[in-house]
Amino acid sequence: MSAEMDALVAQATEKLEALEAALYGLKQIRGRFTTQDGSITAEVDSDGALVGLNLAESITSQPPAEVGKAIIWACKQAAAQAGAQRSAVVATLNSSFTGASGDVGGGPNSAEHSG
Repeated sequence: MSAEMDALVAQATEKLEALEAALYGLKQIRGRFTTQDGSITAEVDSDGALVGLNLAESITSQPPAEVGKAIIWACKQAAAQAGAQRSAVVATLNSSFTGASGDVGGGPNSAEHSG
């Protein structure tokens, strides 16, 4: 292979590895929030989906409407944490793509000019 082709393969490999690392990182994300009194703990994944909710026995002494609001608030805080983690993973991925020299394979119409 030519040096140009070797460089192209190396760039493509680096970008593939960055994508795989980002996918792995996104799967590992968990936002977790516990209320100050410890009565509610919410955990969400990288998509903001609730994957865990723990309620302490003490929560039964509170009015249902307040419990509902507190659960939603805890979920929102956990989702914010997960969102921040997700943003960090995506920022790392973006920097690995913009930090490379040149575009992999040239511009969008590069294949049209290969003849």
